[in-house]
Amino acid sequence: MNPFLSEKTRIEFKKAHKKEPHRRHADRIKAILLLDSGWSYDEVAEALLLDDQTIRNYEKLYKDKGFDGLLSDNYIGCVPKLTCEQEEQLKDHIRQNNYSAAKEIVEYVKQTFNKIYTPEGMVHTLDRLGFTYKKTTIVPGKANPEKQKEFIEKYKQLKEEKAPGDKILFMDGVHPQHNSTSAYCWIEKGKKKEIPSNTGRKRINLNGAIDIETFEVTIREDESINAQSTIKLFHEIESRSAQAGTIYIISDNAKYYSSKLVKEYLANSRIKIKFLPSYSPNLNLIERLWKFFRKKILYNKYYDTYEKFKNKCLSFFKNINEYTDELSTLLTENFQIIGEQISKT
Repeated sequence: MNPFLSEKTRIEFKKAHKKEPHRRHADRIKAILLLDSGWSYDEVAEALLLDDQTIRNYEKLYKDKGFDGLLSDNYIGCVPKLTCEQEEQLKDHIRQNNYSAAKEIVEYVKQTFNKIYTPEGMVHTLDRLGFTYKKTTIVPGKANPEKQKEFIEKYKQLKEEKAPGDKILFMDGVHPQHNSTSAYCWIEKGKKKEIPSNTGRKRINLNGAIDIETFEVTIREDESINAQSTIKLFHEIESRSAQAGTIYIISDNAKYYSSKLVKEYLANSRIKIKFLPSYSPNLNLIERLWKFFRKKILYNKYYDTYEKFKNKCLSFFKNINEYTDELSTLLTENFQIIGEQISKT
């Protein structure tokens, strides 16, 4: 969007924003300033936790009625208000449906209860009812909550019954790609921060396991993750755990983890694999390590060569002890069940 405020008006807006005691009025001023600086409706909406239609309404209000009109509270928020029973019905309806704009909820309320709201009035109502504007969470469509709960109980039993010298590790693969990953960070208001990107699509194939009691990580980088590379990983794990008894490894049921070659190796190994339920990455605690790794090494970072990128990735795991304090709060056994909302629909 092209600038539409004069320099003088922009200065006046900024002064007014600093002095404005009411948050909703300050947000309207901020919305106009951000639009003037080149932000899109979606970007402003995300920054202010509103929807894009409300931002468009602010812009129209200012252009039609000026600064005083922008801050006017003469709009009709809701006439008349919903009853407590109707509000509960609305809450249940929103829980069961996905609305991306307040105006869609306004239409539902009009059709269902014959009550009139403006989009902005609805935003304030939703805030009062305990709703906020944020992204949905993507989970596997076939996630089975009961199977996940069953695994958690078996895991607790394993921890209670294992011998003192036994170990439990969580195993998985990760494939970081040599390209920049845009993520949230603090940026000066009204400004954009650019991160260079690469044209290549090369990636590193890492197969690893972590002991969440000691935070010891065994990691391998191979051309691909398959049965052969998995067996090599097992060799390293057993070598590093020479004094351990049984080594229980928890992993997903990837084909290479349950292949004939791997089964033959495990027949004469101290390692025993415990497979997670299908579609339950939430139960594999090493997934949290991968996420932490991406945050530290990949997000908002640029590596101009593949070798620099690869070395930085491998260095992270080589120096994992530097992050012990952070990992101790991250890698806890507070397993989260996913798919319960889906299973009820």
